[in-house]
Amino acid sequence: MKPQGTPIGRKLAMTSKAVSSAFNSALAAEGGSVPVWLILNSLQEGRWSTQLDLARSVGIEGPTLTRHLDNLEQGGFVVRQPSDTDRRAVRVEITEAGVAAHERMLVAVIAFNKRLQSGVTRDDLRRLDEILTRLEDNLGTSASSAARRR
Repeated sequence: MKPQGTPIGRKLAMTSKAVSSAFNSALAAEGGSVPVWLILNSLQEGRWSTQLDLARSVGIEGPTLTRHLDNLEQGGFVVRQPSDTDRRAVRVEITEAGVAAHERMLVAVIAFNKRLQSGVTRDDLRRLDEILTRLEDNLGTSASSAARRR
């Protein structure tokens, strides 16, 4: 039996693609991209000190992260140095130029978020979060559903 209307999976996929494309364009206007934003934002928040931790935090595979870090380092936005405590690890630090780039992109991120949420109430956003969590739980792939299975 054919479902009525657009299947929710297709609608989510198409919406995700549109939002991702628009977000990337907003960041590109400030000289960035989604991966660059994720990396600089994570470093700016100071949560991750090694390249491996950074890769895990932003969800980028090691070799791909290395390519992004190469470009960021060439642009003067980050520096990489051997770890003081683990000779196999590489520390990644944001530079002053990286902080400035992050600040420019942050303005774009805030403006994009406001645009995206235009006409959407706080209650709508709360409900959307609940629905998205429920959909993820239905697939059994979320952290919360994994915790309940234990």
